[in-house]
Amino acid sequence: MAIKNKKIDMTEGDILSSLLKMALPIMGTSFMQMAYNLTDMIWIGFLGSNAVAAVGIAGFFVWFANMFIMLSKTGTEIRVAQASGAKDEARAEHFARSGLHLIFFLAMGYMTFLLVFKTGLISFFNTGSPEVEKNAIGYLSIIAIGILFPFANQVFTGIFNGRGDSRTPFMFNAVGLVINIVLDPILINGIGPFPEMGVAGAALATVFAQFVVFVIFVYNIKFKHTLFEHFTLIKPIKWVTLSDIMRLGGPPAVQSGLFTFISMVIARIIAVYGPLPIAVQKVGSQIESITWMTATGLAVALGAFVGQNYGGKQYARVVKGYRTAMRLAFSLGIFNTLLLFFGAKYLFMIFIREPEAITLGVDYLRILGLSQLFMCIEITISGAFNGIGRTKPAAITSIVFNILRIPMALYFSQMTFLGLNGIWWSISISSVFKGTIVYIWFERLLKTQKEFIDQ
Repeated sequence: MAIKNKKIDMTEGDILSSLLKMALPIMGTSFMQMAYNLTDMIWIGFLGSNAVAAVGIAGFFVWFANMFIMLSKTGTEIRVAQASGAKDEARAEHFARSGLHLIFFLAMGYMTFLLVFKTGLISFFNTGSPEVEKNAIGYLSIIAIGILFPFANQVFTGIFNGRGDSRTPFMFNAVGLVINIVLDPILINGIGPFPEMGVAGAALATVFAQFVVFVIFVYNIKFKHTLFEHFTLIKPIKWVTLSDIMRLGGPPAVQSGLFTFISMVIARIIAVYGPLPIAVQKVGSQIESITWMTATGLAVALGAFVGQNYGGKQYARVVKGYRTAMRLAFSLGIFNTLLLFFGAKYLFMIFIREPEAITLGVDYLRILGLSQLFMCIEITISGAFNGIGRTKPAAITSIVFNILRIPMALYFSQMTFLGLNGIWWSISISSVFKGTIVYIWFERLLKTQKEFIDQ
């Protein structure tokens, strides 16, 4: 049987075509990940705002897991892309294996942490509702037990992306989405022989779907050779390589972890207004993720493109790819701004139908809608920084202005004419600053780093 090596060389050919072929499946994969959450929200929404709030609270710790995923995925993806661009297959395989070794240890550690401290973690939010906290603890416990599967699936996806193949992980994740969509109503509502599990059913459906995707990844890499001609995990751990991966992944990992922690602090500020605004923020952020999912797809594609071309010393092509990606980012940002601002009511009504929640949700989406262009710019340029192995600039900018969200939220929310909306304004304003600064930073780099001058 012929070996199916799916590496795609992005150091030659039409730039726009290369970016789109790479970006569209990544966007599809990202939207499928979002669809996991939205599917849960749609069905849980029928259980009421308390159930939505419970998943929202537990979801912060699922979200926090991205810090550990980024620690392994980012560095692995960068090094695999650069080694692939330099035509060094052995080195690319070496980094892929090391990234998977690292994510296994991280997953086991985080699972243990969640199971041991779950009660204290949920009580941090002080919702004042025993029902909400009980459901949140149950949801988090099930997700924790299966945390290895989404951890590993993300790194598998990153390795494929680094190789220039975003289509394969898209197809594999699509299988998981279908399974999740089918199981959600069955396990949440108790259809057929299955008992009604409510919020716990949503968690179980997600874990099982991610398990199936994990099995498909392992089977195809082991027996179908869809990644490298010969690939095995059973080799000694290279600590130097792990250190390099963590050095590259460290800044975005810290950025992700702090972002989640800051969001948790803001959620606690929101909790002063009761469980309903927590549910509104949970649903609103899922809708708003339309922007960062599309932008992330573009950023990952740009990161792989830049990584391969930078590794292959095709510096003029790096600059042209960046310019092309930025034009796409501007178009996406403007479209999503218009969508969230003018479609706020109809988008929110898909998930929660309580009149008061809809009113709050419309305010959230319209205020956040004003910063979508800047969010697209920030995320896309982070991909360009990652591709050349400079992960600190975008991470530093994000960390600084995300931290500033806390004092801004406290200050603005105390203004009588803003109240709860002041919290949304703190998020939107910080996004404007982040997008503006990273754009200036990267443009400055192009004019001062010798590889890019006169390209």
